[in-house]
Amino acid sequence: MRLSIVNAALVAVLVGFGSTIALVVSAAQAVGATEAQTASWLAMICLATAASTAVISIRYRMPTVAAWSTPGAALIVGTTGIGMAEAVGAFLAAAGLIVLTAAAKPLGRLVEKLPVAVAAAMLAGILLRFVLEVFVQAGVEPALVIPLILLFLAARTISPSWAVILVLVAGVLLARLLGMAEDMALTLRITEPVMVRPVFEPGVLIGLGLPLYLVTMAGQNLPGYAVLRSFGYTPPTRPILLVTGLASAATAPFGAHTANLSAITAAICCAPDAHPDPAKRWLTGPVYALGYLFLGLFAASFVALFATLPPALIATIAGLALISPLVVAAGSALRDETDRFAAIVTLAVTASGVSLLDTGSAFWGLLAGLTVLGLDRLKARLTKPDETAD
Repeated sequence: MRLSIVNAALVAVLVGFGSTIALVVSAAQAVGATEAQTASWLAMICLATAASTAVISIRYRMPTVAAWSTPGAALIVGTTGIGMAEAVGAFLAAAGLIVLTAAAKPLGRLVEKLPVAVAAAMLAGILLRFVLEVFVQAGVEPALVIPLILLFLAARTISPSWAVILVLVAGVLLARLLGMAEDMALTLRITEPVMVRPVFEPGVLIGLGLPLYLVTMAGQNLPGYAVLRSFGYTPPTRPILLVTGLASAATAPFGAHTANLSAITAAICCAPDAHPDPAKRWLTGPVYALGYLFLGLFAASFVALFATLPPALIATIAGLALISPLVVAAGSALRDETDRFAAIVTLAVTASGVSLLDTGSAFWGLLAGLTVLGLDRLKARLTKPDETAD
């Protein structure tokens, strides 16, 4: 253990938690969670993150750190007409699918065969709405939002990882200065878990549970594996899915959505700055887990603080935090020219927010994209010249 290990782990915790806490709070509000349920949600997802990180990093001696599903939280925010009980049912279904993916090799291979263009376009469509909302709020509250956009653009040229956290701090101060926020005092208090009886509504399971599973796999787990491999590690794929899936299933009844392998914060813990010896960087895992355990214990305090902030500020912080993931997702969706039309259809349908048969737009976007892609490939097959002809 050395100081650089502790420093890297705590920076990863601060970046992961601070940059997307607004999104988790917004997700809880979208499904009608009370303040106590929101605090329970945040506390339990932090606990799932801490437990998954500790188990995997200590067992496999790798800097395999977990996180909550950021695209999953964005997906939840975009849902309409869903209550907390139905959302918990969807969370349990998504966790069950992750565990099933770990247990059944054919399902894992099926997920890996999901066209990258369509999966990335679905994720981009989910994220696009949040990024657009930043500029909507700029027209509603220009004195608050425009300075924060300019600050973000300037800060990201120096440190993209810290830009959103800087905006969060500056936004709180600016909102207070403009008289848009109540008196704020962070008083630490232990969070009490709140159990929610799940309701398994078929339309919600298809419209939220299935897309939540897919965006967690495509938007978090697969990139997380890629990050570990890029630093020379061989991640234990199925055990990671099993541990994060079980942790998600255990915490879902208390309101938490899915936990998964981290990508961005994993890069901080995997880098040589954490430790020059790659075999020692796994020590960031236990420190990272302790950081999230602390945040989970006092989650109610952070939720109470966010309750004093104006909606425009929360929307701005969440939207700016999702610009970088949107860039990555859009780039992946449009990389292959032959799949671009299907990708654009997927993105458009998903971003539209359309809801049919009590099923959300993410599912319809995925279905539309796969349909277009299937028709394009059928056409290519039918029009392919017969190479055996004279």
